[in-house]
This record gives sequence, structure tokens and C-alpha cells, in this order.
Amino acid sequence: MDNYEYTELLKRLNTKVENIGSIIKPQSIKERLQEIERLEHEPDFWQDIAKAGALNKEKTKISNMLAKFTNAKAAVDDAKELYELANSESDEETLNSLFDDATELENKITALEISMLLSGEDDNKNAIISIHPGAGGTESNDWASMLYRMYLRFCEREGFKVETLDFQEGDEAGLKDVSFIVKGENAYGYLKAENGIHRLVRTSPFDSAGRRHTSFSSVMVSPEIDDDIEIEIEEKDLKIDTYRASGAGGQHVNKTESAIRITHMPTGIVVQCQNDRSQHKNRATAMKMLKSRLYELELMKQQEASNSVEKSEIGWGHQIRSYVLFPYQQVKDNRSGQAFSQTDAILDGDIKKMIEGVLISQKSTDQS
Repeated sequence: MDNYEYTELLKRLNTKVENIGSIIKPQSIKERLQEIERLEHEPDFWQDIAKAGALNKEKTKISNMLAKFTNAKAAVDDAKELYELANSESDEETLNSLFDDATELENKITALEISMLLSGEDDNKNAIISIHPGAGGTESNDWASMLYRMYLRFCEREGFKVETLDFQEGDEAGLKDVSFIVKGENAYGYLKAENGIHRLVRTSPFDSAGRRHTSFSSVMVSPEIDDDIEIEIEEKDLKIDTYRASGAGGQHVNKTESAIRITHMPTGIVVQCQNDRSQHKNRATAMKMLKSRLYELELMKQQEASNSVEKSEIGWGHQIRSYVLFPYQQVKDNRSGQAFSQTDAILDGDIKKMIEGVLISQKSTDQS
């Protein structure tokens, strides 16, 4: 990097910080924090536990946002001042140090930008994820299993906790169906970018002739709704089936019908759970999954941008991302337009940069 490149970098980063500042309005945040602090000192503050909890939650959220913005702005301002001073004194050692730290500075501003994109009402919620193979039998079942592993590794990298709700093994390999909940800060905010059809192209390990195969799997992501969000579901609209738990999460295999499958007849949404010994607890979890799916569906209707995926659509023309392992290696996201050649790393859960590219791309589209 030379002086010109570094100057241009500082201009870009300064513009980004100014744009972020115009969005979050730091002065308004400071005033709101002062207002909350005043309310906290009122004698009857804790008489309304729900209201007090909501205010504390808001306080934590906007305090963190303000701290991130302040730190990022200070980092850019300090770098600019130090660069101008070092440049005026021809201090090559300091200039080289600034150039070396340029990537770290840019990453810091990008992290701030992403945190702003994850400030939606549901972004900080846990995520409920279901993976369904498309047509293709063993090949598609194996692809669904690869995606499941990819998300487990991503969650491990990010420090998210994962709880498997339902797992049905494939007849020969892979899986027929899996649902799990991801718990952690902004879990839904990140993983909502994975909602859609994922396409795999590779030489099939299950084809003795070594031919190239294309497989599809759908990934459905919903926010885990809070207990204070009311979703009305009529009993007459539900078809409830019980079955014997099997595979991962099945404790009473071939002994008790503890697993629950619920079909919401008006929408066709199907959820199932078998992770507990108790049929009652599995039903409660399945109902929570159903409410989350219905909540997401209603949000998408309001936004007039439904990303809901039906099993009948798991095929050509609907994919959000393509993973090509043969004849070349590339993962390309159709929304951001970004392509990556590190296919092994991505399938091992290194998908954060790809997700962030989608979030930034979608935000740019919304603003245009």
C-alpha cells in the first residue's frame, strides 16, 4: 500500500462512518440513555417488571451500538491524524505501521457496518433452522447432511449453541430431515441470509460411473419468537401425528411414540420434534416452531417479499447459492454476486464473510 491508496482508504472509511452516524444518530442515543436512566431512578420503576425488562434490554442494545460507533469513529480519526502527522514529517516507520494496520482498521469499520445491519427487531433472536433435501434420494440426502455440518461448524466458530430438535437419517446416507435451534447474539440476524435453496454440483461418490450430479436442499430459517408475541392457532387447523423417535435425538427408539409431527392445514407448514423423552415437551417445542414459522410468514407477507420455500420448489431456478465442486471449485451467492474459491473452508463452516456480503448487498438494494 502507498500514500495514495491509504488516503483513499481513509476517505472511504470516513464516509462509511458518517453514513452510519446518520443512521444511528449518536446524539439521539445519548438522550435516550439519559431518559432511561431517569426512569430507572423513579420509585415505581420495578413495579411493572415487563416494562422495566424491556427498557433494560433497550438500554443494553443502544449502549452497545453507541460504544461500537464511538470506538470505530475514534479509530478512523486517530489513524487520519497520525497519518497526516507522519506524512508531514516523512516518518516512514509510522507510515509503514499504518499501512500494515490498514486491513485491521477496515475490518473494524466493516464489523460496525454489519452490526448496524443486524439491528432489526428480530435479528437478536435465536434462529430455528430446518434443512430438507430435494428430489434425488441418497445424493440429495448427503448434500443436506453436508449443509447441516456446515452450519454446525459455523455455529462452533461463532460461539453459538445448537440444540437438535428433530433428525431423520437417510436410508443409505445423509439425512431426510433435520431441525435445530441456534442460540446466541444475533443468531437469526446472521442465519436469515441462509433461507432458500442451496445447489450442489459435484462428481457423485454414490455413482460408480463417476458422473457429475446436481443436488438441491432447502434451508428454512425462522426467528424463535418471544413468549409475549401472540400467534393465534386454532386446534381444528392442526393435524397432529405421533411416531417413534429415531436417529440423533431419539431416546426411546422403537419403544414409545414420543416424537411429534404437526401440520398446519391452512398453510401446509409441517414441523416435527423428537429431541425429548416426553411427548408433551416435544409437542410444546413443535408448537413453538410452528408459531415461529407462522410469525415469519406473516412478516414476509407484510414486506411483500416472501422467501418461504416449499419442497416442490427445491430445484432449478430457485437457488440462492451454488456450490460447484466439479469441474471447477467455486461457491457463488446469487444475491450478492460474490464468488469464493475456498470451497473446503466454506463447507467447513467458514461462511461469515459470505453471509455479510449478502447482508450488505440486501441493504444496498433496499436503499436504492
